[in-house]
Amino acid sequence: MTQKGLATRQRIVEGAAAEIRERGVAETTLDHVRARTGTSKSQLFHYFPDGKEQLLLEVARHEADRVLSDQQPQLGDLTSWPAWQAWRDRVVDRYLRQGMDCPLSGVIAQLGRSTPGAQAVVSELMRQWQGEIAAGIRHMQGLGEIVPALDADRSAAALLAGIQGGVMVMLATGRIGHLEAALDVGIEGLRRR
Repeated sequence: MTQKGLATRQRIVEGAAAEIRERGVAETTLDHVRARTGTSKSQLFHYFPDGKEQLLLEVARHEADRVLSDQQPQLGDLTSWPAWQAWRDRVVDRYLRQGMDCPLSGVIAQLGRSTPGAQAVVSELMRQWQGEIAAGIRHMQGLGEIVPALDADRSAAALLAGIQGGVMVMLATGRIGHLEAALDVGIEGLRRR
């Protein structure tokens, strides 16, 4: 694919993501995406020959990448307790800005959580996110700030599960307190010696 073709494809994905954020997955049609992105039907099907499901899968990948990129540079720099606090604040701010709408959850629900493509997107997101947290834990262990015996991967998995639970409660209730509590208690648990 040429650079221009890649740019057109990316514009379609980003346009579809914006439509989904505004309208929701169920209400977003390919005609909406075409209108927003200024693409023809033939262009849309050139880049996404399998139609809406293929486009939704690319939107899911795009939104999964945003979950991680929205946490940078803090997530990649968990090298001190103030850095962990800055990351915590960044996560909370991201979900406050996002509000009750989670495009990734909506797209994954539309695709079906059991479809191989959707599972792969979510699995890769969780693997990368957990890996970044675990790297921060290992760094802090190297500094003597976290006990060496602590299993970094397991602790990162628990912290990530707490974040996801807090996000789900926020999406259901509109309140962010559970997410804040999960982050605060999870990080505090790492500090205990």
